Amino acid sequence: MIAASEPTQRPPDARLLVVDPGGLITHAPRAGLVGFMRPGDLVVANDAATLPASLAGWHVPAGEPIEVRLAARHSFAVEDVHEFSAILFGAGDFHTRTEDRPAPPLAAPGDRLELGPLRATVGRLLGHPRLFSLRFDGSPDEIWAGLAHHGRPIQYAHVPTPLALWDVWAPIAGPPVAFEPPSAGFALDWRTLAEMRAHGVAFSTITHAAGISSTGDAELDRRLPFDEPYRIPESTAVEIERVRARGGRIIAIGTTVVRALEAAVGLDGRLKAGEGLATQRIGPASQLRVVDAILSGTHEPGTSHYELLRAFADDATLQRATQELEALKYRTHEFGDSVFMERKAPVEDLLAE
Repeated sequence: MIAASEPTQRPPDARLLVVDPGGLITHAPRAGLVGFMRPGDLVVANDAATLPASLAGWHVPAGEPIEVRLAARHSFAVEDVHEFSAILFGAGDFHTRTEDRPAPPLAAPGDRLELGPLRATVGRLLGHPRLFSLRFDGSPDEIWAGLAHHGRPIQYAHVPTPLALWDVWAPIAGPPVAFEPPSAGFALDWRTLAEMRAHGVAFSTITHAAGISSTGDAELDRRLPFDEPYRIPESTAVEIERVRARGGRIIAIGTTVVRALEAAVGLDGRLKAGEGLATQRIGPASQLRVVDAILSGTHEPGTSHYELLRAFADDATLQRATQELEALKYRTHEFGDSVFMERKAPVEDLLAE
């Protein structure tokens, strides 16, 4: 795979690797995505818009330049914007790979940070010297204005030009609650939604605060994804239950949708509408109870996104898929190509064929 370096959400040559329930792999243009859906399916996407969560500034006690990346918040409330979980980086910016960034000054509770027009205080450390709670001064309106005027989208070195907010907002983006873009949704546009409707495929949304994907620190990266809040509208929960009852498939657009839907299933097997916190880490031992298929980016082994895909396909199938992605030079990262994967068939179904 090669890194997608141009911030184009829907390049005309975007490709799609498809994995069916039996592990058969095929390739197609991503523009043909709707052809792999069936009448009666329901597509569920994440409508979260991306915050400008990268803040350059100064660590006041040390007198050193820093970058703060906001990483999590436990509420969607507009007025509840004072406290975040945050990750501290040393001097520099996205032009340097995260793993090559210089170490930041040691942060301690009570340290003051100056982040453009914003002022903030380091709260408690969250199990790592670079990860801590951060509390902003000022009113909610002042904090939102500071983020809008000073913040930038979190960015990595594989895209060399600075990103604008419109680069990381999908066409369906709504409430600004994500810290990095739920980028699987970049594949959707209004024409695709119209094609889905004409094909008898329904469409619904949830909101999930997509978190940070990389910190440059191996210990911190092992803790990803962090706990992330979600909101499932009553209309989406009702539609999911209706489609499941009729035998249609639930197709998640991105790993965040899988996390939200699987976290919202009660002990009775029914999906609960409303707000919640996705705390689970989905992987090969997970039993998916709602989602039947996923449209995702192309992910490298060892990442948390790849671990989630192990709930859909066995390791041998994923290894073959990775080999084909590599051989055919699929593009990876948020502006890259896509994978459409239906979860593996139960052994008894395979034996019956």
